[in-house]
Amino acid sequence: MRIPWVVGVSGASGTPYARAVLSALIDAGEAVDVIVSKASRLTILDETGHTVRDAHWKDDLARWLDRPLAEADIEYWPAHDLAAGPSSGSYRVKGMVVVPASTAACAGIAIGLSKDLLQRAADVNLKERRRVVVVPRETPASRSHLVHMLSLHDAGAVVMPASPGFYAGATQIQQLVDFLAGRVLDAMGVPHSLYTRWRGELGSGRAAAGDRAGRAGADG
Repeated sequence: MRIPWVVGVSGASGTPYARAVLSALIDAGEAVDVIVSKASRLTILDETGHTVRDAHWKDDLARWLDRPLAEADIEYWPAHDLAAGPSSGSYRVKGMVVVPASTAACAGIAIGLSKDLLQRAADVNLKERRRVVVVPRETPASRSHLVHMLSLHDAGAVVMPASPGFYAGATQIQQLVDFLAGRVLDAMGVPHSLYTRWRGELGSGRAAAGDRAGRAGADG
């Protein structure tokens, strides 16, 4: 039986994080169900120039992810479809990640608003005690933002603000994006090689990043 991860993309800035997480899940051979909120379509268009349309979702996602999806185990559910599979607890999934998570999405999930399929699916996974990772992308945080994040934590979600680390030796923006995406996959329990892990040696991240850059240059 197909048991996917649900990936919800909400309207916060930070669509490169969603792209990296989706690509890594596909690379890991995971089945994926995608929900793109109405607001996130505008953010994707603004940040990348790509559109995501319900009727042409596979072609649009392939262009956004810059990869063919013919062999990927991927399903797409319109955000307005509250009768979709992920809206029910009897629909089998491994869990869900919301990346990036807008403050509106965090609030809606925290209070069980279920105003669209993304919020409903997250609420379902929380009530079913499945793994839920929420990646807020907003700064600074107001008191209400913090209260909603605490509520999500108390409900069982992993709250992982989009805060990349620098110890892995990143010298490019994509490496910082991949670091955060890798930490998300760590929380989901999905294997990956998106960043260099801390090894207890000062400078080891920079050295590893230099080795990677050298190999990339040689391959190029």
